[in-house]
Amino acid sequence: MRGWWQDLTDLVLPAECGGCGRPRTVLCPECRAALSGAVPRRVRPVPEPVGLPVVHAAAPYEDEVRAALLAHKERGALALAAPLGVALAGAVRAGLGHLRRPGPGGRPMAPDGRLGPRKGEARGEGGRPGFGDGQPMSAQSGRGRPEAAAGVVPGPLLLVPVPSSRRAVRARGHDPARRIALAAAGELRRTGMSARVLSVLVQRRAVADQSGLNSRQRLDNLAGALEVAAVGARLLADGGRVVLVDDLMTTGASLTEAARAVRAARARAQGTDVTEVVRRMAGTGELGDVGGGTICAAVVAAAPDSFEINRN
Repeated sequence: MRGWWQDLTDLVLPAECGGCGRPRTVLCPECRAALSGAVPRRVRPVPEPVGLPVVHAAAPYEDEVRAALLAHKERGALALAAPLGVALAGAVRAGLGHLRRPGPGGRPMAPDGRLGPRKGEARGEGGRPGFGDGQPMSAQSGRGRPEAAAGVVPGPLLLVPVPSSRRAVRARGHDPARRIALAAAGELRRTGMSARVLSVLVQRRAVADQSGLNSRQRLDNLAGALEVAAVGARLLADGGRVVLVDDLMTTGASLTEAARAVRAARARAQGTDVTEVVRRMAGTGELGDVGGGTICAAVVAAAPDSFEINRN
């Protein structure tokens, strides 16, 4: 367990760059550029799990970025939370165009205020819900309101971190994803967004160590492992856009399970049949959300090969 004096020393007198080891700096300019210098991109693991929401990442998980994440997570370099939070905030912003506000009765709402179709109503091209002209909801994300045209969809923004196990938190002395999420929320608020962190996901059962498991085994290992705490379900049911956040995505299993738990909690709170949510989710993670696409995900880094699959 880290002592408070060690945390303070790391913040005031950083020993070395978390990415390359350069002395007397938290993160050198070159490593900051590797972490946050590129435009965040949508990432998709292969195979892509059913139910995985749209995910954006700031950087590939390699070299300096990998070293910085490991230094923060495993070696307790807590000062790295600030630059990692800036990177995560960029990924969150990149994903906002994929979010729609929930309208009355859970109907999807475009940023310009128009409601999507109810069950059984006409749909847009490609089978997606239309908004009066046959276009997908995301195609109209810049219409009608200045804040939408600027890439900011109105309404509360809720960052929900994927939780670490209690055992891992005790061993590390902190919860890395939550700490980075808090830094990201602060960065988003500094740029005028109403963002807050809701640490409402909890583990309902023990899971095996994920290392050494393939993508299918990881999905099976995590299936049903997470749930939303009772107080969290009420907060999520109020609407708002949910961005699931984590430090890293490899197979997408953790984010898929987190999305399932949030969708189920929202469905129960809104009186929606959970089995209907699962049915709507089959085949795509984008249109299965209660409220119509009001969940996406953002991570600091993702496996390099997940950047190579560009099917936007």
